[in-house]
Amino acid sequence: MATVFKTFSPTNDIVSTKTLLHEAIPLTGSIASGTYNLAAATADTYNGTNIKNYAHGIFQSVYDYPYLSSSANHIFDLSVGYASSSILSGGAGNAASFQNAKKINMYNQMAQMLVGYDRTGSIHMFDEDGNLGGGGAAGGRKIKECIFISFARLLAKDEIKKGSFTLKVGTGSYSDAMSTVGLGDALITISDSGKQNDYRVNSPAGEYAILSATNGYNQEYSLAPACGLIYYQAGIVVLTSSLFMSGSAANTSWRGLLSGALSGPQWAAPGVAVPGTGLNITASLTGASISASCNYFRNRIYDISFNNTTELNSTIHFCRINHNDYNYSSNPTYISASKIQVKDNPLDAPVSYFTAIGLYSSDSELLAVAKLSEPLKKDPTNEMTIRVRLDY
Repeated sequence: MATVFKTFSPTNDIVSTKTLLHEAIPLTGSIASGTYNLAAATADTYNGTNIKNYAHGIFQSVYDYPYLSSSANHIFDLSVGYASSSILSGGAGNAASFQNAKKINMYNQMAQMLVGYDRTGSIHMFDEDGNLGGGGAAGGRKIKECIFISFARLLAKDEIKKGSFTLKVGTGSYSDAMSTVGLGDALITISDSGKQNDYRVNSPAGEYAILSATNGYNQEYSLAPACGLIYYQAGIVVLTSSLFMSGSAANTSWRGLLSGALSGPQWAAPGVAVPGTGLNITASLTGASISASCNYFRNRIYDISFNNTTELNSTIHFCRINHNDYNYSSNPTYISASKIQVKDNPLDAPVSYFTAIGLYSSDSELLAVAKLSEPLKKDPTNEMTIRVRLDY
């Protein structure tokens, strides 16, 4: 137990720092769809033993191993939804859309968490360029029909590193989603490249950036058109359904990012007894369940990669030991028969060896102990400054 204490100077002896640690996260498409598929005899070609669907049918979870195993780790959740003002939400003859209320609720839940409310208390819609002030050119084009990817905390940690996210998806037919099938380059790359310093902060969930698509985009659009948003601290990616729509669709409000005159790729495999069979993305969003639409999207994931970020906060204490400090020890074994055991000649200067630093509260309660790798010799001829770092 210490008997002599030294007081830290808050301005000279204590400093706080922050360190960002990054880890590369590569996810292959075979984990999302293909590795743990069920047998063909089950008539369920979409789900694998690592895909968990729920009775509520609002979202779907993907694991890196069969989810019933104790070794399984949750990777991400998938869901789809659209705004109440979308033409899919009940207008244009779509009042009987499958799970219509749940899809609207999913969109509203994500929007109120990630985009927030306007001054009237209404939920903001996702905006293509992050400008939430109204519609049209001034307010930006709204993203009303979305695919949501929510990464597990295990992967994203404190946040996704800005500029590191890449998602490759296939936009071809269901049976050949990754190759070129008359819709331009079927495999497109979605990324936040170059967004390290080009991000938005007008979100209640923290910082976010605009995702861009390359390859397979409509030539009428500028290079790398916006196709979604990534929320770094929340670990959530919001993609527009326009990724899987033709750029030459007759309805200009539905113009997609794909080249060609087709209405969009076949979203589901024909002949399979699943709601939404053989439909394109727009028909699937109205005619298929949320889980089924998630299945169809998973089949198109080629790979996902990003770097996560762990924020390591530290407090550094500089323990300054003057020449006349701690030259004696309070250890009972330090003295035997009134003689200091660590020196041979009684006329020599006092000497001590210490192996640990204790940090105490103002009322002398021990709070932390820092162990040294080897004993340090202390006598009146030397001074020391020992750096003690507390990470949290």
